[in-house]
Amino acid sequence: MAKLLYKLGMGTHRRRLPVVLIWLLVLIGSGVGAFTLGGETSNSMSIPGQESTTALERIQETFGSGETAQAKVVVQAPNGQQLPQHVKAITDLVADEAALKGVTSATNPLDPAAPSVNRELTVGYSTVTYDVKPGEVTDEQRAELTKAVDKARAAGLTVELTGTAMQETPHVGGITEAIGVVLALVVLALTYGSLVTAGMNLLSAGIGVGIGTLGITIATGFMDLQSTTPILASMLGLAVGIDYALFIINRYRQELRRGSDVGHAVATAVGTAGSAVVTAGLTVVIALVGLAIAGIPFLTQMGVSAAATIVVAVLIAITLVPAVLSMLGRRVLTRKERAATAENPVEPKDRGVIRAWAGAITRNRVVALLLSVVALGIVAIPVASMDTTLIQKPPANSTQERADQILAKGFGEGFNGPIIVLFEGDGAAATATKASEPITKLSDVALVTPAQPSQDGKSALVTVIPKSGPDTVETEKLVADLRAELSDVEGGKAYVTGATAVSVDVATSLDKALPIYLAVVVGLALVLLILVFRSLLVPLVGVLGFLLTIGASLGATVAVFQWGWLADAVNLDGTGPLISLTPILVIGILFGLAMDYQIFLVSRMHEAHHRGAKPIEAITTGFRQAAPVVVAAALIMFSVFAGFVPAGEPTVKSIAFALAVGIFVDAFVVRMVLVPAALALLGERAWWLPKFLRWLPELDVEGTALDELETKKDKKDEEPVTV
Repeated sequence: MAKLLYKLGMGTHRRRLPVVLIWLLVLIGSGVGAFTLGGETSNSMSIPGQESTTALERIQETFGSGETAQAKVVVQAPNGQQLPQHVKAITDLVADEAALKGVTSATNPLDPAAPSVNRELTVGYSTVTYDVKPGEVTDEQRAELTKAVDKARAAGLTVELTGTAMQETPHVGGITEAIGVVLALVVLALTYGSLVTAGMNLLSAGIGVGIGTLGITIATGFMDLQSTTPILASMLGLAVGIDYALFIINRYRQELRRGSDVGHAVATAVGTAGSAVVTAGLTVVIALVGLAIAGIPFLTQMGVSAAATIVVAVLIAITLVPAVLSMLGRRVLTRKERAATAENPVEPKDRGVIRAWAGAITRNRVVALLLSVVALGIVAIPVASMDTTLIQKPPANSTQERADQILAKGFGEGFNGPIIVLFEGDGAAATATKASEPITKLSDVALVTPAQPSQDGKSALVTVIPKSGPDTVETEKLVADLRAELSDVEGGKAYVTGATAVSVDVATSLDKALPIYLAVVVGLALVLLILVFRSLLVPLVGVLGFLLTIGASLGATVAVFQWGWLADAVNLDGTGPLISLTPILVIGILFGLAMDYQIFLVSRMHEAHHRGAKPIEAITTGFRQAAPVVVAAALIMFSVFAGFVPAGEPTVKSIAFALAVGIFVDAFVVRMVLVPAALALLGERAWWLPKFLRWLPELDVEGTALDELETKKDKKDEEPVTV
């Protein structure tokens, strides 16, 4: 692979202008395509074939609702008054709602035929139904609805809005995300000692993210993509794009300092660091595409979309970055380094801190290993109490939160998480009525509404209002109790659905898929790492270290988002269960990124050992060479992920926090302490490969083949010329 990438690097150097122009054309073309072909994203998280999803589809077909965006306009009378005293204001409000663009119906809370008020007549709600799916209501339509309720507010009523129609599509970019990018730029500038080089690194990563996210936008015109998908892809693409370019640029600068000409330095950087980048990128892609194992379409789409962005980042790193480096030449170096000559090259200073750190870890390897394992084990303790859900709480101090609070106070906590039961069969209404009595006797049931039959009489709906809130364990248990109670209903079939039921179904599917996902992804990555390092124990140490990283990452996330520790530091609106997607997404993403650091760090150790260094010497040599750039890469990735936390969209906030903690722990504890300590403890056995596996091909990410080419070239140059 090193030889092939060396040739690619040399070709990129010779055709640098066309390479740059091609990437710019791809970026422009992606922008045009996104503008003309892009569609809307969706907030729906469901699994085709699950009971809850099947029921929603049948409700849509039979009753014309279920997948339609709705807004609840919650109305509360002033203290000491009742809603019937404000009939005119409420009637006018409903009329204004019904006249809005895209609204198909608006109910009146005081309608005698179907009232929607509490017993005290102090709280009611109007249901506004739109002609689009949840997540497809525009900002303009939401603004018009907000204006419509202002008249009712002026009449003295308290009016707030909630429901699926009020869910805004999350947007990429913001002040805190920009701060993360600025911090990454600062780290790059300090690493290179050159603002031009740092800016080029960041710009190349930005081009990759732009192409990736614009490509996802184009895809939304042809398929339904989850609204979190472009944010996740941009977050990952930016982080790895900066890091991959960093490794290429760092190696290129090393070659220039050794006296190489620009062309050879570019080709060597692509052949060596580029090999590690391709291998690391492949590991991340395996982890992300492997999410398809869960069998959940929206999760597969998120994984594949993010993986495509990673592929773009790798291609940018091994083509566009070398082309720009070729254009910049020696200007990527500091002034002092540029003033040096080939005969008197400037070698980078041997960082005393890094050398001392490596020496301390290898000398005290047992203590270092035990301390790191115990510390990470303690941080991982909260994982034992981790709860997950798909039901998201509205932002603090928002109209949605205020509406939910009014409804909970007026109708009970369970009103915000109703469970829908669909009955099908001849005489469905009678069956539903008969089944309502045993349902009422179940624990945590506050109310069972009368059966709502379909026009043909073959279907009926019953709404079950729990006593507990929608994201509680009691309500989730009620879903299971309902299904057990209705499993053998006479005269037809019953389906349990609703937001809580969908959440339970998704969580169950994820729980079943997670062990299989771990086995497949970890197994494939182990094979890849065995090919890279020609060893069994080095990949095993890397994977075991990753398990500690995952434990610490999810443990810290549970402590903050579920227990509320340091909640103010991350601008947390409120505590509660983690989003169901968090564990599997964090595991998949962190595995790929952790193996990146394993490859970049240990490959230099392997290179030193391959050249004859003894085990401890190989560890310290490789550590001194790779640790500074790994530290810079980790700080950059941490900054990017952390930038999505303070003002992040709720789904992304916990994922970004877990990734930021995971990157910090993996780079600075696992790879910088645990791995060198474990390898020092193993000694020569760390590089052992059984005889029956020695037939495996060698990937050569260190560029050993390039050294052999140089040796042959030097010998050829030294041969005497005969006349």
